[in-house]
Amino acid sequence: MPHISSKAGAMPASPIRKLVPYAEAAKKRGIKIYHLNIGQPDIETPASFLDAIKNSGIKIVEYSHSAGNESYRKKLAAYYQKFNINVDSTEIIITNGGSEAISIAMMTCFNPGDEIIIPEPFYANYNGFSKAADVNVVPIRSSIESGFALPAIAEFEKAITPKTKGIMICNPGNPTGYLYTKAELEALRDLVKKHDLFLLSDEVYREFCYDGKEYVSVMHLQGIENNVILLDSISKRYSACGARIGALISKNKEIMAAALKFAQARLSPPTYGQIGAEAALETPASYFEGVNKEYVERRNFVIEALNKINGVFCPKPSGAFYCIARLPVDNADKFCQWLLEDFNYNSQTVMLAPAAGFYSTPGAGADEVRIAYVLKIEDLKNAMICLEEALKVYPGKTK
Repeated sequence: MPHISSKAGAMPASPIRKLVPYAEAAKKRGIKIYHLNIGQPDIETPASFLDAIKNSGIKIVEYSHSAGNESYRKKLAAYYQKFNINVDSTEIIITNGGSEAISIAMMTCFNPGDEIIIPEPFYANYNGFSKAADVNVVPIRSSIESGFALPAIAEFEKAITPKTKGIMICNPGNPTGYLYTKAELEALRDLVKKHDLFLLSDEVYREFCYDGKEYVSVMHLQGIENNVILLDSISKRYSACGARIGALISKNKEIMAAALKFAQARLSPPTYGQIGAEAALETPASYFEGVNKEYVERRNFVIEALNKINGVFCPKPSGAFYCIARLPVDNADKFCQWLLEDFNYNSQTVMLAPAAGFYSTPGAGADEVRIAYVLKIEDLKNAMICLEEALKVYPGKTK
């Protein structure tokens, strides 16, 4: 029998999805599960998005341009300009979700064996994308005590080797919810310029910044325009995760020409997703104001509830809709599985994402979980009660 590739064997399982079989089994036993493990918002997708698809009148679902529909790219450029991100349609490639944007960016910028520095914890699939592209992730640890602020630039300097080709960030951050300051990004810019590195920035949560704090894009950083690649997605912005529409954006013409060849190889992005996304660009500001207000209420409730539980610590995030909490448990992977296999409180339990999968350093995050506060307040209240009761009786409790 032939063996699978070494690359396939090295691909990590998703920490967000690997517990699904246990959740399915629990549901069959009649247990209600509060899903805080995945960033699937319960906010309704804008009606304009859905109506555009329903009323498209398409008779043939054709391929689009490999870079995406020109009408969508032009309107998307105008959307970015509202954030002082000055790009035109030729500097945008529409992708099959933000995931493909990241994959294409890595294949465009890096050779096998090149190194990319990423502050950890980071979005778990960065590990998978880098494995697929034969790129080596060099993690730099951020601290839960600092709320996962950007590690000191001196730590980046120590990690740079002749194989270092780029740095990647997520802002606002998944899984931490941390929002980088202008000063942090300017320090990163100086480092990128000094070593002539690529800077990849995943900014899919730009609409979700709280407490009056400023969103600063890498596209705002002067002097490194040809080093920067912005990665985006409509999944969270419009609560349209299944539409699979993302974008790769750069002022660097060489990058864009090369990335387009990868885009041509996969033919085109989804037709209906582009139609909906283009229409959704007309979504009024009131929609995002309402969504932000809802997320702030959810965040405030969850963070307060977590920090009231004995032995739990969770910093308050300023963006996205995630937080990382440190729990008084021997092993978060075991705890999250135990929640689904062996625990229920009034026939209810909670599903969390073990944070170890958001780190690249072995053993890091072993007592941490990522929580996505994407459910309504009433559900979040029940979920926090379940978590508190579970920690009272978990056999592997450490405090």
